[in-house]
Amino acid sequence: MWQFRLWDVQDVAVFLSITLYICDLAGAISIHSSQRSLTRSVQEDVFFSVDVSCSGIPTIQWNFMSAVVSRTIGTWQPGVYSNITVDYSSRVQAYINGSMGLSDLRLQDAGFYVVTVTDAGGSSKDVGFVLKVNEVLYEDLQYLSVSALALACVAALLMLVMWLLNKVYKRIVAWRRKTQMPENNETELQPL
Repeated sequence: MWQFRLWDVQDVAVFLSITLYICDLAGAISIHSSQRSLTRSVQEDVFFSVDVSCSGIPTIQWNFMSAVVSRTIGTWQPGVYSNITVDYSSRVQAYINGSMGLSDLRLQDAGFYVVTVTDAGGSSKDVGFVLKVNEVLYEDLQYLSVSALALACVAALLMLVMWLLNKVYKRIVAWRRKTQMPENNETELQPL
């Protein structure tokens, strides 16, 4: 008896995986990034480094997402056009390789950044970055020390004014006593 056997499920899965991998290598989008979790301080700059490769000129779009808001930062095609939103126009630098620089960080810049690369055929690929923005503590300490110094100066000025007023008061009291007393020290006898 002849046993005619079709491929089993495992063989089909391996075949499809290999086929998809080869098709993916042929013209697929590739996004490489060395670091996807970044930590910076307020007022520093951050550079989201990616290296994008695909067939044709890719369209690169960066989006920002946090617990409060989700918005597009900008879209560009290297060497063709660049469209950065008004909110980010003064702080974003777009690069040909798909990377993005963001300057003058704020606390509200902390969140999840996604780069989406779309090729001419319409297929796309996403890569995400997490940015944590720390508040600079030494600015708080500087503010506290300047405030303490200002209060110390005000206290010293008030103490000087009080001392001067005390001296003026004592001189006025001494002058009044002197003007109310007779000019000579002899006692005059009054007739009875």
